[in-house]
Amino acid sequence: MPIVHIDLVEGRSNEQLKKMVKDVTQAISDSVDVPTERVHIIINEMKKENYSVGGILKSDEK
Repeated sequence: MPIVHIDLVEGRSNEQLKKMVKDVTQAISDSVDVPTERVHIIINEMKKENYSVGGILKSDEK
């Protein structure tokens, strides 16, 4: 049973998340030869003020 953790900065639509989990599930299923029903995905969405790149919070980017 593959378990995939995906960390994202908030802001994607529900439709984008649905497509992502469908595509990731299929890729994992194909690459490790398990049924899609066995693939588990955990999505962690972070607030922009809780994530930084290069010392700049995502919430401070324009």
